[in-house]
Amino acid sequence: MSFSPLVSQLMDALRILPGVGRKTARRMALHLLERNRAGGLQLARALTAAMEGVGECRQCRTLSETDLCQHCADPQRDERLLCVVQSPLDVLAVEQTGYRGRYFVLKGQLSPIDGRGPEAIGIPELLARLEGDSACQEVILATSLTVEGEATAHYIARLLAPRGLLVSRIAQGVPLGGELELVDGGTLAHAMAGRRPVTL
Repeated sequence: MSFSPLVSQLMDALRILPGVGRKTARRMALHLLERNRAGGLQLARALTAAMEGVGECRQCRTLSETDLCQHCADPQRDERLLCVVQSPLDVLAVEQTGYRGRYFVLKGQLSPIDGRGPEAIGIPELLARLEGDSACQEVILATSLTVEGEATAHYIARLLAPRGLLVSRIAQGVPLGGELELVDGGTLAHAMAGRRPVTL
């Protein structure tokens, strides 16, 4: 069965979303057209408004509708801490920990195979930010715990070593409530290497 050009165009547009294949896109498009046209129009308006109105915070590079995001505009944040993350979604995750410092958002992680080098993810901008920031004392590298995330953290740490800043890496290991028998060997090895003395 073939669809009209406008229906096919809608299906193709929906496929740009992560995890949406041909069948899922077809199901979504038909649902909107057959059962929820008002919802489809609301979605179209919200998409248009977001695409036109959401930009980047000039300081930390997270998504923002204003020149400075809410975190960078907050004078109560701890200027001594700068947490480097890979995406705006990571900012939300770190915020849940109670962290009250500043952020810098990379645009992904180093991946030479995919053609993403230091410039593509914003490392020169990070260095420029730190150059003009006399208050920062510690840079927390909160990139993902994948091979690429580790390589990105190591690369940034090497660049920052001569600057006299404390550079730390988020801890990794056995998840809270996790059973050792279910933890993979690599994770357990990291947990053993990062062990700390028990304080009583």
